[in-house]
Amino acid sequence: MHKKMTISLDEAVYEGLYRTVGRRHMSQFIEDLLKPHVLNTALDYGYRAMAADQEREADAMAWCNALVADMVDEAR
Repeated sequence: MHKKMTISLDEAVYEGLYRTVGRRHMSQFIEDLLKPHVLNTALDYGYRAMAADQEREADAMAWCNALVADMVDEAR
């Protein structure tokens, strides 16, 4: 859900924003700039990138399976 907000900008900044991104794209441009500074999503992006790395995931799965196999032989 989006919330509406009114902000004040210096006229030169507004004009530059208007020239750079256009009237209909200002909100999305500002949101994209602010998002990494106000939301703690760095870890989310990092975890998604790691999960997308199929070679790394295969290595991790092999390592986990080897640990399980080692624990089967452990005396209780």
